[in-house]
Amino acid sequence: MHYSIIRRLSTQPKLANIPKRKWKSVVGLEVHAQIASASKLFSGSGTSFGAPLNSSVAFFDASIPGTLPVLNRKCVESGIKTALALGCRVNEVSMFDRKHYFYADLPNGYQITQQRAALANNGSMTFPVITPGKKVYYKTVKLLQLQLEQDSGKSLHDDQLKRSLVDLNRAGLPLMELVFAPDLETGEEAASLVKELILILRRLQTCSCKMEEGALRVDANISIHQEGDPLGVRTEVKNIGSVRSISQAITYEINRQLETVAEGGVITNETRSWDAENRRTVAMRDKEVLQDYRFMPEPNLPPLHVNLKPGSQSTEDLVSVAALSIEIPELPEDTRQRLVEQYSLKPETAIILVNEPILLDHFLSINRSLSEVPAKVVFNFLINDFLTYCNKMNLNVEDCSINAEDLKDILKNLHEEKINLQAARQLIELLHNNPNVKVQELVDLHNLQQISNLEEIEDLCQQAISKQPKAVQQYQKGKSKALFAIVGEVAKLSAQKANMKIVVECLEKLLKPPKK
Repeated sequence: MHYSIIRRLSTQPKLANIPKRKWKSVVGLEVHAQIASASKLFSGSGTSFGAPLNSSVAFFDASIPGTLPVLNRKCVESGIKTALALGCRVNEVSMFDRKHYFYADLPNGYQITQQRAALANNGSMTFPVITPGKKVYYKTVKLLQLQLEQDSGKSLHDDQLKRSLVDLNRAGLPLMELVFAPDLETGEEAASLVKELILILRRLQTCSCKMEEGALRVDANISIHQEGDPLGVRTEVKNIGSVRSISQAITYEINRQLETVAEGGVITNETRSWDAENRRTVAMRDKEVLQDYRFMPEPNLPPLHVNLKPGSQSTEDLVSVAALSIEIPELPEDTRQRLVEQYSLKPETAIILVNEPILLDHFLSINRSLSEVPAKVVFNFLINDFLTYCNKMNLNVEDCSINAEDLKDILKNLHEEKINLQAARQLIELLHNNPNVKVQELVDLHNLQQISNLEEIEDLCQQAISKQPKAVQQYQKGKSKALFAIVGEVAKLSAQKANMKIVVECLEKLLKPPKK
């Protein structure tokens, strides 16, 4: 990200003193994705979110002496699928390590991870970067490593009683850690990468990606340097909990570092957290002293072998990479290309649809069963009317009770000119409030049929002409835009139900000056 002129944001540090020289920001992400599995990585206890405290804890999770880890096959398969979808090289042999550190909610005193020989390496992701007010562009970032590891528990701090309690439900949950190269430059690029990753993981069904439940957590490593100089000292912003916060936190931290340098300060290697309420990063601890995690091979787990032979099948003892590769579904970028080729949509339109999976499902379902309606009309209705209503009601699309069949019936009525766009918009609200009532019933109940009868429309036009003498005079003097005022009067008189195409034709005929 080049900084010759930097715009000040209200929640961002002041940057007026930055020298007018080009600076570059460098961002690398580490993403922890909880694998969608019914049981933990090394034990049989459950993984349900919101279970009663300490109710999903096996003896192994609590580090009871004499217990041993048993690797969850489903987690290995999910890790391989994810690696394949991200273009990684899956390693024939990977190994587990112990990473030692002390946390009150880490009973073993170490985490089982794959530091030295990961499940997969050398992948990449290409994704669209969407920035409001700017042209969409594509960015490619390298994926250095994908490894399996277990999560720690959770400490609960009681400020009133001045004590901390530990919930071990999360201890041992299966995680994929994805380590991306520092190929990003802005907060928007980082947020766009995570959006694309969420789409991919959900397609694969390897992670729920519910960030509000902690199923996907992001750490960002951020530094700045002058163009041509070596990379600067980096800070790490830990556990960013939403896609919007990713963009905000990274943008803030870049600007904070620029301001610090401009004022003669020095960037220190430290860990920071994102304060979403005050929209700023906060120092947690410095990293000047390198922590010794005392990595060592996990003695209770043998090396993990997978079968890399083409055409092989999985057995009871060995997972086949080739067999899993067949299960990879169509990925988001492939869907975008198909939408452009099959439905002649613009690339920007395809990006919007794919980024909203429910809208995409509605679009494809409607086009399959209502081929007479142009794809562009379907898309415009979904985005400009249906999505707009959801946003207005502060409603997630997936939480809206209107289904694809309802939307198809609205579009069918609209295409056949039985209703107009105004009525179609009313039907969206009526359907949301009356989910068990059919579209045609609502049309009849609320008298939403479009008026297309020529005699009725001519009568409405005559009334409108008598109510808008000034607009009539201007139109007959050559000011064509004056017709809109008369058309608006017809809409008002008909309670927005008149067929505007017929109205315009009728008005032009009635107001046409007589031949001399």
